[in-house]
Amino acid sequence: MRKERDSLGEMYLEDAVYFGIQTQRAKENFQVSDTSTAAYPRYIQNVVLIKKAAAMANCDIKALEKDIAEAVIKAADEIISGSYMDQFPLDVLQGGGGTSTNMNVNEVLANIAGEMKYGRKNVPEIHPNTHVNMCQSTNDVIPSAIKLTCWHYIGDLLESIKVLEDELEKKTQQFSKVVKLGRTCLQDALPLTLGQEFSGYASLVKRQREQLERIRPEFLSIPLGGTAVGTGALTEPGYLQRVYIRLAECTGLEVRRDENFFDGLQNADIYITLSAALKGLSAGISKISRDLRLLSSGPRAGLGEITLPALQPGSSMMPGKVNPVLPELMRQIWFKVCGNDLSVTLAAEDGELDLNIWEPVITACLFESFALLTRGIPVFARRCIAGIEAREEACSSYAGSSLALSSVIASRFDYPTGAKTASYAAERNITAAQAAVELGLVTQEEADQLFDPRRMVHPPDEPDS
Repeated sequence: MRKERDSLGEMYLEDAVYFGIQTQRAKENFQVSDTSTAAYPRYIQNVVLIKKAAAMANCDIKALEKDIAEAVIKAADEIISGSYMDQFPLDVLQGGGGTSTNMNVNEVLANIAGEMKYGRKNVPEIHPNTHVNMCQSTNDVIPSAIKLTCWHYIGDLLESIKVLEDELEKKTQQFSKVVKLGRTCLQDALPLTLGQEFSGYASLVKRQREQLERIRPEFLSIPLGGTAVGTGALTEPGYLQRVYIRLAECTGLEVRRDENFFDGLQNADIYITLSAALKGLSAGISKISRDLRLLSSGPRAGLGEITLPALQPGSSMMPGKVNPVLPELMRQIWFKVCGNDLSVTLAAEDGELDLNIWEPVITACLFESFALLTRGIPVFARRCIAGIEAREEACSSYAGSSLALSSVIASRFDYPTGAKTASYAAERNITAAQAAVELGLVTQEEADQLFDPRRMVHPPDEPDS
């Protein structure tokens, strides 16, 4: 055991751990969600990258002794490489606006550096606050790290979205000749092709991907250097310029300072924008999933126009039942993302005065939404969308039997005549084509031409694909 002291008193810690007394206090205070910051290693690594850049900048301006800076940088590189993640045990939900996470990183870096340089932890020569946190505050470090992490997570999500987009494009082509019945208000409508229906899904996903691509660069603008309230107080001369140069070197990213540090610390509306984009993406995929459940329903007493891949038995009682489990998964992810979006919105609005202290819950919600979508979308694409097959006989049967085809008569004659044709067909349980012939409106040969669903899926000035 080793003894550490802070402004509240003394505490014994196991000598094996690299975190210190402030982390231990926070660990005891915030065990509520069973999700630690270590569950999102990229977040921890971005905090560490900021600490590394700060040590380099402080060394550049002679504010930090070179040998201490080198020890902190070496310790940072160990964490950036993936080591020591078990030393970040704090709950993602925590009071204090992220101070606990910032101090957790400060303490771990100081103790790794101390052990490397002096052979022991908790040495005064490398102090978590004095040296590792030099020219920094939780209030500028944590929002900067969150934004950089979001930038990376958007990139990961974009790759997942592209997988889904590509699979939907393949289905658009595969089903381009499969004529089926369209439905509006869950009622029979005019024909279209299954490929056209899937093209709408592909276009939706593409549009959501492009929206995320547009907002992604905004997350390279950070408030690092604003320190506690945006004034940059207690930074050393030259630090602000050097830390952005060094952070760009460390991350390989074109990071830039916020135009207004006060805005950067006070306001979290950028997270509302991001969360709304995640919600829009998830809502679109949920809509697709709902459609797939309807189109594959049955298969004998539902629509049964498509077949989804059979991934697992669907009932503990009914043999042969297969459920649309992946569309159901994506619907549940939508429920979670939608709830997270509400929490992000509330937290962003509730910041008071010169700092939004609710960034821990914003972080927890955004990072969970990212994880669910980034992991869920490729599974949905590869194990569900890729294996969808059309039931062409059912599609053709529905398309040819719709009373909505009486629109042909309304277009050729007038709307009342079309309505009369539809009523006549409904009363006798015959097709609209048969009704038109029996009413003497068209000949059988004309009906075969006019009521062919394949002639209705493209406007006259658009060639049949």
